[in-house]
Amino acid sequence: MIGPVLIIVVWQLVVSTGLFSENTLPRPLSVLSAAWRLIANGELQEHMSISLLRVGYGLLFGIVLGLVLALISGLSRVGENFVDANMEVLRAVPNFALVPLLIVWFGISETPKVLLITLAVAVSIYINTFSAIRSVDAGLVEAARSFGVQRAELIRRVILPGSLPGFLIGLRLALTGAWLSLIFAETINAKRGLGRMMSDAREYFQLDVVFVLIAVYAILGLISIFIVRALETRLLTWRRSFDGN
Repeated sequence: MIGPVLIIVVWQLVVSTGLFSENTLPRPLSVLSAAWRLIANGELQEHMSISLLRVGYGLLFGIVLGLVLALISGLSRVGENFVDANMEVLRAVPNFALVPLLIVWFGISETPKVLLITLAVAVSIYINTFSAIRSVDAGLVEAARSFGVQRAELIRRVILPGSLPGFLIGLRLALTGAWLSLIFAETINAKRGLGRMMSDAREYFQLDVVFVLIAVYAILGLISIFIVRALETRLLTWRRSFDGN
């Protein structure tokens, strides 16, 4: 937490020295006051619960879809021919560019919002998991085959554990992508959600509320990173790697 705390200290110093006026950069205490007001009247919790539900569904569907497609493509040359190019094309298309199409196809219900998040998550999971599967040491695969290991056990004992680090990297990127996609998703006629709050605050020039929401997104992002790191610590105990020392 040294980095975020340092940013807040510099922020306070910049405002206190008058480099920026409070009309363009509110004081940290003003932002805290706005956050307390939003929490006290229950507005922040109401909007956040809706956004968390959308992200939760998008993560669930996206992780499953990305993993299934990565396994189809990574374990079979035929599957790669059908799947990989399409996923690469989808990765190249900006997420927000899909918003008009999703509105035309699915209307302004919850479906396009969740689907936008799902696609962003699925692409991150697929790209990293597919790459990890294809990066498994061929020597380990040949050694397993020489001992008579059948394909199903080879996948379960060698390929899946070997691709786990790549999947976790994809999961970290997927969580980040989910929060970014949420901002675009909640422009689709959302009556509730953090994105709706952000749009209203921008429209009425409530800079303190804007900074509260930026802080909320930052905190949710940090929590996501901590969750993935905890999973890495638990699931990758067998892997020795450089820790920075």
